[in-house]
Amino acid sequence: MTAVGLPGIDVSRETVQSLLDFEMLVRKWTTAINLVSKSTVSEIWQRHICDSAQIFQHLPTGTKNWLDLGSGGGFPGIVIAILARELAPELRVTLVESDKRKATFLRQAAQQFGLDFTVLDKRIESIPPQAADVLSARALSPLSDLLSHASTHLRPEGVAIFPKGARYNEELAEARSIWAFNVEIKPSCSDPGAAILVIRNIHRAAQA
Repeated sequence: MTAVGLPGIDVSRETVQSLLDFEMLVRKWTTAINLVSKSTVSEIWQRHICDSAQIFQHLPTGTKNWLDLGSGGGFPGIVIAILARELAPELRVTLVESDKRKATFLRQAAQQFGLDFTVLDKRIESIPPQAADVLSARALSPLSDLLSHASTHLRPEGVAIFPKGARYNEELAEARSIWAFNVEIKPSCSDPGAAILVIRNIHRAAQA
């Protein structure tokens, strides 16, 4: 890859082209529904696609089921599905998005790019436990709430991967008042003040 890159990920020109085509689809649909903030439309590649793609670097070996919560405009869920087609073809991706218009967009993207993923157009609280190997969510809710979802929908040995902004240390401190967990803090490729939280062994804290 030369003209357009994904930090830390080596993929074919075909995969990069799929991501570029997805960027154009997001731009087109954002004129009708708010898939991304209008202030970031001109920076979709860096702010949304690269930010989503870096999560894939933390995919544990042998992962079969990836659950993405609050998928919205497909970040990171569709980006993960596009990368997985080349790099992890056995991976099954499920996207959860309660907004019917956004869920329609996600299904349209699946059809356009020939991707085989599942879209659940329901509230997270209403879906049955998913027994996922990996759970992700981007710009959805505070960490303590995300850990509640993860405790429900991850396998016991599963991993939660959450990109977080500059306040991630505050969110970690708040979450630890309710939850016990092990966390690896990885640097973000898209924002020097942000981080990727890779979290395992999630359970209620004794005092909670």
